[in-house]
This record gives sequence, C-alpha cells and structure tokens, in this order.
Amino acid sequence: MDMLEQIDLEQTISKADYKKQAAQLRQELSVLAQQVRQAKLPVLLLFEGWGAAGKGNLISKLIAQFDPRGFRVYSNAAREPFEQRRPLLWRYWQQLPERGQIAVLDRSWYQDISVGRIEEDLSDAQFQRRVNSILAMERQLTDDGYLILKFFLHISRKEQKARFESLTQLKNTQWRVTEQDRRRNRHYERYFRAFDDMLSATNTPNAPWHILACDDKYSPRLAMLQIVRDQLQAALQQQKQPASPSIQEPVFPGPFVLTPMPELSQISLEQRVEDEVYKKRLNQLQKELADLHNKIYRKQVPVIIGYEGWDAAGKGGNIKRVTAALDPRGYEVIPIAAPSREELNHQYLWRFWNHIPKTGHIAIFDRTWYGRVMVERIEGFCSQTDWHRAYQEINEFERELWDWGAVVIKFWLHIDQNEQLARFHDRQNTPEKRWKITDEDWRNREKWPLYEQAINDMLHYTSTDFAPWHIIESQDKKYGRLKALQIILDEINKRL
Repeated sequence: MDMLEQIDLEQTISKADYKKQAAQLRQELSVLAQQVRQAKLPVLLLFEGWGAAGKGNLISKLIAQFDPRGFRVYSNAAREPFEQRRPLLWRYWQQLPERGQIAVLDRSWYQDISVGRIEEDLSDAQFQRRVNSILAMERQLTDDGYLILKFFLHISRKEQKARFESLTQLKNTQWRVTEQDRRRNRHYERYFRAFDDMLSATNTPNAPWHILACDDKYSPRLAMLQIVRDQLQAALQQQKQPASPSIQEPVFPGPFVLTPMPELSQISLEQRVEDEVYKKRLNQLQKELADLHNKIYRKQVPVIIGYEGWDAAGKGGNIKRVTAALDPRGYEVIPIAAPSREELNHQYLWRFWNHIPKTGHIAIFDRTWYGRVMVERIEGFCSQTDWHRAYQEINEFERELWDWGAVVIKFWLHIDQNEQLARFHDRQNTPEKRWKITDEDWRNREKWPLYEQAINDMLHYTSTDFAPWHIIESQDKKYGRLKALQIILDEINKRL
C-alpha cells in the first residue's frame, strides 16, 4: 500500500488533551536539547509536505523548546542563480550543523525529487540519479553520527483549498498563496503520486520518514513533539553503547567501475626531459591550456584537479606551471592542511564541498579528501571503520561531481625514498626553502612502508572510470610538469 494512503487524515485530538501532554513534552525536549549539545550530537530536522500544511507553525512550536544558541532554521525556496552554478546538493552541505547543534530545514533536498520531478519534467533516470545522491548523502551523515529526522506534512485536497481561501482573505497573508500553490492543488492527484514515490524511494532504516496527518490542528503538533523526544533519547542512548567491531574489508555496494592501477613499486622513475625540450614544450602546453580555459568558461564546464604525492614530490611547482596558464579570475588553489575545529565538527567531506567551483571555473586542491585514507588512517585520527567506509564515500562524492558535469582529475606525484631524502637535505641547507621542511615531514618519512601500503589501497579502490588516478613520475620535476599539463588538456578535451 502507498505510504500516504495509509495515513488517517481524520484523526483529531482536543485542545485540552494536547495542552496536557505537550507541557511535559516541552520540558523533556528542553532538557534533551542541552544533552544534545553536551554529547556533541549533530541533528538534522527536515520538514517537507503540502503547501499550507503548517510547516512554519510546527517548526515554531518545536524550536521554542531549544536554546537559540543551539539551532538554526533554513528556509529553502527555489535555487538562486549562484546556487544553480553548483551541484544540486551543494547548498544543503552548507547547512549541515556542527556536532552538538541542530539544523531545521523548511524544505530540503526532497523538493528536488518531489515537486521538482513534475515541474522540471525529470525522466525516470534523472529521478533515480537524484534519489541515489540523496540516499548516499544521508547514509554518509548517519554513518558519521548525525541524527536525521524527516517529517512529511500531509493534508487533503479539500483542506488545502480551504486554507488557501482563508489566507487570501487577509492582506497580510495573501502573499503566502501563489499561483503555483493553486496549480498544485488543482493537480493534487499528480503531486500526491510524486510525493508518494519520493517517500517510498527514500524511506530507509537510517533515516525513515514520519508522516504527520495535518488536517487537524493539534494532533500533528503532539505527534511531532513525541517523535522528536523519542528519537533524541534513542540517539543519545546509542552514543553510550560500545562501538561495533570494525569492518575488516572495504565494501562497495555502489555501481563503480574501478580501473586497474599498478603498485607503486612497479612504477619506473627513469623518465627525463632535456632543458631545451622542456622549455619549448612547457610554453606550447600552457598556451593550449590558456585557450582551453576560455572554452570551458564559455561552455560552463567546471574542472576539479586534486594533487596528492610524497612530501617534496613537487606538488607546488607542478601547480605553479598549471596556474601560469590560467586567467586568475577563473581558478582557485585550495591548500589543505590539518582540519580546523569547525571542520572537525562536521562530516569530513564538508570542508571540500565548501570549495566546489562554479560552473566554468577551476578548483585546484593541494592535497585533498584522500587524507582520510592516508594520514588519518596511518596516524589513527579516525577508526578503521571510518577509513574503510571512506573509499565508497569518496567514490560517491566524485561521482556526484562527475554527474553534475565536472571534469575530475587526480594526480599522485611519485618519487623514490632516495630522491625524497636529497630534496629534504636541499631544503634544510637552502635558507629560502627551509620553511618547506618540518619535523612532521621527517616523521612521515619514517613511516614510508605504511604510507606506501595506504597509497596502493587508495589507488586500487578509488580509481574509477569517471575519476581515474594519474600517476606522475616526478623524479624529474620537469618531466612531471609536462605530463600533468598534457593530462589536464586531454581530460578536459575528452569531457568537452
């Protein structure tokens, strides 16, 4: 049976009974909100449903129980032009709460697969792609400890029409009823079907839907308060349970086609290029990239380039030769260091979503989201379960960017241990380069075998047909720079 058809819209509760029960619930919720903050539990409350079903009223009744410093409400209407130049889920990643905070979304990503399915005339394939993106996002968040509560406010066609008529009687509320609202009421059955498809496709154990019957005034309020109370209690109790055993092998339920990658030990580092050849070829490639930069801006194609590599492998110099060919108004280089306090208080991909470029622009990451499966794995900054799970999460992230239309290019700059040691000594002995060498670089060098295994795993599990790894032999920096430039040209032209 369809989910909405199971809801009894005739259920009612008296005002006296509501007041009697709600008083106790409000007190409990006030205490729970403080416990959420102390336990650093991040909470997402999503409100979807029919126009005039009472989302604003319910949200108001709920947040009245919370400390204003502990929550934020977001009202999501149609995407603004600057949001339309980012991936569909980008603006919602900006709204994720920190650990210990509550975010309330008056409409969320679900408008993009409910009313959006009809009004954007989505095909079944487009609808399913958006559903898959949403399910992946919600799973990533709940795996990271987020509590997601999803409410759908359901009313009958007759009740909705009556509320529209009531709102239009007063000058101060006329603006709340649009022609779009009236059209949706006229085509109630069609939207009913779209809402029900959405609910059925996204009702998961980790983030189930709670449907509120809103023809009555008081019963949905009471039901919402009870659900939030019960779910907060359960989530806080769950935090106290011992962690489940770590998974032993990465698991990939997603439809990813992995491309074969060699072990680092199998890669030859003998490649060299003569100075005269280098200068001539560098100039030629940079001219081609400059022309191509204009083309991707005109065609509004975003490009995301991620640099990883051994310490002293030449990432900075390589990036410098790429950016020398680009219009400075159309690219950004994002250096990735240890996460800040704010970044640590979000799901780890959050800080990278914040730097996704606009269409037609280029983002170059000097180190990337792959720190999760390298330094965080080696140094114990996350659990084994966390970094095992990250392979799938990263593939999903990159697939989301690819489906949006981005060119995703990933470089691993490779050198051997002897070359790294020589470059370390050169940095130490050259005053203007000394800032580049740190104690951490020397500590990482001592863990070379552990990092080599982590890198081999990373290459094996995350080189996909839509975002393959490119190994840059950087023993000779000049050779590595030319190779990287050529790959960038090839990958952008291939996507164009």
